[in-house]
Amino acid sequence: MLIVLSLGGSILAKDLDSARFLKYAKVLQDISKKHTLLVVTGGGEAARNYIEAARAMGADEVTCDYIGIEITRLNARLLIAALGPDGYPEVPSNYLEASKAMNSGKVVVMGGVTPGQTTDAVAAILAEYLRADLLTIATSIDGVYSSDPNCDPNAVKYDIISPEKLINIVMAIEMKAGSKSPVDPVAAKIIERCKLDALVMDARDPSLLGEILGGEAAKKSPVSCGTWITKRK
Repeated sequence: MLIVLSLGGSILAKDLDSARFLKYAKVLQDISKKHTLLVVTGGGEAARNYIEAARAMGADEVTCDYIGIEITRLNARLLIAALGPDGYPEVPSNYLEASKAMNSGKVVVMGGVTPGQTTDAVAAILAEYLRADLLTIATSIDGVYSSDPNCDPNAVKYDIISPEKLINIVMAIEMKAGSKSPVDPVAAKIIERCKLDALVMDARDPSLLGEILGGEAAKKSPVSCGTWITKRK
């Protein structure tokens, strides 16, 4: 199975703890023994701090995006270092480079690509480009809810939803001030247009990634820690 994993910076690089990088790397190494794996790393707190500093200096949003992209690529390099010989040694700067790197048989790790896109969107586009079997968005929320659970105590978690339903939820959440969706609108649209099977899951505990994705039949795993997005019945 070909898996593209969006690994949120908020869980991977929350405080640049080397032990955390090594824990995720160990899980990714185990998954890659059974599946072809490409990882897109987020920027996390460091990216937000750099972007805030740039804005305070009067930088435009495109410049801020490029700064964020550089931080995601630094996180990618740290994860590659943690992977050791199992990681592809370079950080692809675009989807074609990632496709070529995949042929190495190693875990390919990349960061952002284009201003205006989150790393979730990058992962979704990469999954579409490679015709991946599964896109996994690893975040700090255990799936997709009817509204932002951090703002609405009555939010309902979905175990399985369609891509169309995901878009409706994402757009409704994004329109509410202070709310944040677990999947950004661009990524949601990519998932819909290419009919991707996707999983949004809580991966603050690295071992959960191994439990859910490490088996031979990853798409049959339980949804207790996430939400499946699929057109399949």
